[in-house]
This record gives sequence, structure tokens and C-alpha cells, in this order.
Amino acid sequence: MMKHLLVTLILAGSFLSVCAQTEIKVEKDTLKDGKFYLNGVTGFNLSQVALSNWSAGGESSYAGNIYLNGTLVRKSGNWLWANALALDYGLTRTETQGTQKVSDKIDFTTQLGYTTNNKWYYTIMGDFKTQFYKGYNYPDKENYISKFMAPGYSNISLGMEYRPNESYSVYFSPVAGKLTFVQDDYLSDLGAFGVDPGDKFRAELGMYLKARAQKTLMENVTAITSVDFFTAYDKSFGNIDVNWDLLINMKINKFLSASINTTLKYDDDVKVLKTAEDGTEIKKGPKVQFKEMLGIGVAYSF
Repeated sequence: MMKHLLVTLILAGSFLSVCAQTEIKVEKDTLKDGKFYLNGVTGFNLSQVALSNWSAGGESSYAGNIYLNGTLVRKSGNWLWANALALDYGLTRTETQGTQKVSDKIDFTTQLGYTTNNKWYYTIMGDFKTQFYKGYNYPDKENYISKFMAPGYSNISLGMEYRPNESYSVYFSPVAGKLTFVQDDYLSDLGAFGVDPGDKFRAELGMYLKARAQKTLMENVTAITSVDFFTAYDKSFGNIDVNWDLLINMKINKFLSASINTTLKYDDDVKVLKTAEDGTEIKKGPKVQFKEMLGIGVAYSF
């Protein structure tokens, strides 16, 4: 378990370090007073498999997802207002399994900072994470395991941010509140996502680190990544919750693009649910969660 987390920290740190060393040297990226900076990418991907009398087996399928990943930043005098939004929703359909959800994300961050040197900012930050629709542990489609605001996560914190330009930032808070919401009676009664059975809310005080980078790796290839780390000031101190997103968008021509989207999560409070033979759900230990999506479709960079 700790080996996976260590590898995650090294990879995230290495990527962000490369971005920092590259971007800080680009003077034109320095934030200018009174200017809005809007950056990101949005698009949709589609895939299809059609089989007819295929002797090797298999079945026809369709899949698609729509996504948006962007930032809006404005500097006014010594004040900096920065926002980041990531949305993703995808479905797949096969003849035997029907329609299933493969991706579902709402992730919004807003912050306000004050600076005296245009690089270091005294910052207050808030974020919100949840999903659009119910999720299931397929092939079980009777008992959902998540839905909108179950879970919902919010971090509210005070700290310092290093932001030399609009492409790269690192934020650290020694005083951060992590709020977990499970606004559903069924999931609340199960004690899902770390809340006590029957409760719909949990609050933790801890230490928080967040980093984000957007970089052009080569012509027509852009990478956007963000990573969060949180550890609570309680008996679990040192157990680090991780949320790392990476989007690589590759423009093929004027109309087509390819994208790779990965998400790695680890939350010590989230126990994996396993369905027993009698249909009851058994809680197992926390696990490293990983999702990867590769698609070809239409994208627009801004």
C-alpha cells in the first residue's frame, strides 16, 4: 500500500518539478495586472465495436465521455483570484450488460490570495468534489454505492501558495478542514466513505497540500495535472489521502484529438465494499483506486 503511495508522490513531484523549471523561465507567462487568464480543454470521445458472427467471441459495444478541464485566473493589484473546474461523464453500452457508467466527476476549486512580491500569496482556498449520478458495483445494478453528494467532499483552508505564473502553482496549508458529506439514508446507514453509520457528515482538521500544472509537452500535446494530499490531526496522522488527476490531450488535426485521462485515489477512511454470496456487503480495508481512459474524439483548447 505504502509503496503505491510513495510511487505516486515521486511521479507527481517529478512532473510538477519539470513544469516549474520550464515555465518559470518564460517571462511572458508572468501574470499581468487586470487581465483574465482562461486556459483549458473540453471535448468528447467516442468508441465502437461492431461484431457479426465473430467466431473468436465478443460482443458489440459503444462508449463515450464528455469532459472539461479549465482554469480562470485574474490578478488585481496585490490580489489574485483563481478558479479551476474539472467535469467528466462517460457511459458504455454492451448487448449483455446494457448501459454502465465509466466516469463521473465534478471538481471545483476557488481561492483568493494576497501578495507582496507577485510569487508568494497568503491564500484562503475552498474546493468541492462530487459526482453527477448514481454509481454501481457492476454487474450489480440493484444496490448503488454512490450518488450526487454521497460522497461529497469539501476542503476549506488557509495557507501559502507559490504561483510564479498562470501555468504552475503549489499551495500548502497547515490548517485545513476536510468535510465529507453522505447525503443519502441508505449509504449513511452503511457508514460509507468514512462517516459513522447513520451520520451524513464528517469533519476533520489537518494538513493540506495542493499542486497544479498545465504544460505544452510538444507541439499539439498539452498536459494538465493536479494533485491533493491531506492528513488529519488525529490518531491517523501520517496516513495521507491522495487525489491525483492527469489529462494529456493530443491534437491530431483541426477536428480530431486523442486524450489520456487518469485518476489515482487513496483515502484511508474509504473501505472497499465486497458483496458476499448472500447479497450482504462486507467492508474490506482501504485500497489504492486507479482509473484510466484513452479516447479519440473532438476537443477544443482555450
